[in-house]
Amino acid sequence: MKKALLLISIILLAASTAIHAAGTKKKKPLPADFGAVTIANYSQQAGLSPVVFDHWVHRKNYSCRLCHVDIGFGMTAGSTKIRAADNMKGYFCGTCHNGRSTFGKNKIFEACSATYTREEYKRCVKCHVLEKDPAREEAFAAFRDSMPRETLGNGINWEVAEQKGLLKLVDRLDGVSVKRSDMKVENDFALKSKVEGMPDIIFSHSKHTAWNGCELCHPDIFVGIKTGTTKYSMIEIFDGKYCGVCHDKVAFPQSDCKRCHAKPVRS
Repeated sequence: MKKALLLISIILLAASTAIHAAGTKKKKPLPADFGAVTIANYSQQAGLSPVVFDHWVHRKNYSCRLCHVDIGFGMTAGSTKIRAADNMKGYFCGTCHNGRSTFGKNKIFEACSATYTREEYKRCVKCHVLEKDPAREEAFAAFRDSMPRETLGNGINWEVAEQKGLLKLVDRLDGVSVKRSDMKVENDFALKSKVEGMPDIIFSHSKHTAWNGCELCHPDIFVGIKTGTTKYSMIEIFDGKYCGVCHDKVAFPQSDCKRCHAKPVRS
């Protein structure tokens, strides 16, 4: 066990050194800010503040697959190039934020409009955030207190929350999602660690498909579907590729080594 902990420390130190060397050291976000994405492609030209998108607000209600596959949001910040005109046509945010759609019994507010009154401007700043909003932070704290806790990331164990039925994820929208055939969920499998003494990785298809389906990861992130056909390294993952597309940004951070390197080590 001591050897494994030592190896984990060495890997984290190496990753930290690599990040420092690349000049991309990031400040650890507060739990309420973990997973938040700032979108500023066109806001300045429109005289508005950038959009701050809180993943947790949407993740508690919708699957990742629905937004990133059916609706078409890219997997990296700013890659979708969302325009207000697109939202008003019912694309991207406007798929749900159109003033007509509902979640449960609540109407979802309209995202964008060509003209707006002073009163309607309050709707704009729900997304185009002017400054830190204490109400937003309090809402996150209340939600987190109702969920299974985790040490890192935003402090929520989303996996356990989904398993316990605390989250009822919407995975399709009428008029947007196509009917999909049921597919067999592949069994969990082990990936051998490249570092001697480090526990092997246990990859769970079932845990990932609950949020992502198959098509969020294959083929855009992992080309191969056969175990071991996609080759990657920890450096690439820390650089935001492969598992790093989600882990560190929205899903639990890679510094939580034991969540992946979970295969028991035989003495």
